[in-house]
Amino acid sequence: MVTIYKSNEDREMFELKEPEEGCWIRVCHPTGEELDWLAEVTEIDPDDLKAPLDIEERSRLELETDYRMVLVDIPFHDEEDHYETMPLGIYLTKSYIITISLVDTPILRAFANKRVKEFFTFKKTRFLFQILYRNASSYLRYLRIIDRKSDQIEEKLQRSQKNSELLELMELEKSLVYFTTSLRSNEVVLEKLLRTDKVKKYPDDEDLLEDVIIENKQAIEMANIYSGILNGVMGTFASVISNNQNVVMKILATMTIVLSIPTIISGFYGMNFDVIPFAHEPLGFVITVLVSFLISGGVAFILYKKKFL
Repeated sequence: MVTIYKSNEDREMFELKEPEEGCWIRVCHPTGEELDWLAEVTEIDPDDLKAPLDIEERSRLELETDYRMVLVDIPFHDEEDHYETMPLGIYLTKSYIITISLVDTPILRAFANKRVKEFFTFKKTRFLFQILYRNASSYLRYLRIIDRKSDQIEEKLQRSQKNSELLELMELEKSLVYFTTSLRSNEVVLEKLLRTDKVKKYPDDEDLLEDVIIENKQAIEMANIYSGILNGVMGTFASVISNNQNVVMKILATMTIVLSIPTIISGFYGMNFDVIPFAHEPLGFVITVLVSFLISGGVAFILYKKKFL
């Protein structure tokens, strides 16, 4: 899907049918025909236009003669309640700014819905840095959501201690690994943007880019902290579950020992011998049962003193 926007000095933004000077071309999950049309209109290498459509594509900065390509990873939340990252391509040409993504992302939706202050499509460099700033802020927001979700799962684990909760924690840990890797890749791109002179920057733009770098570093630190906490929680609860299992097995083994004593004694009396004690006594059965329970009780008491029960 291709949507074209253009704003004016009065901060009003309109949707266009054809590209104009200073417009924003927003591309989401494009078809082959749309990519061919875009390559023809913008004169951008088709291979560069296809780069954001590869989920495994790495973040990078390409400074070509006629355009600049900034490829960064952005966070997203899928329908299965998983947190992952995907590429976002931002292209700056002399006439246009183009964004390409696999899915409709809230980062760009905020610009399209006019929820961003001081946003103009013709201020391409500032628009680029505003996108990067909202991207870093999105990572921080998702990280807080992951932290709250992990706290909720911990509360469930304290009550139930099922494998399903541990699997949920493992899924969150995997999301944090994705986030940390993507944030570090984005950091390299941001540092290159700050150093390069081939992307025209004004003083206000440089300040905004520095804010983006700070936000990105903060997101990296938060991701590392949450990942460390989550690793510790998973290890602790895995140990607790394993220890509880050992306790249950110890109790079952102890009960087996105690209950096996009457079984052994009754087994002796099942043999066809006349020399077995109390075999010919009228109260022989009662005496044998009492003796069995006394021995079992004594063994149970000893095991209790040894803290096996």
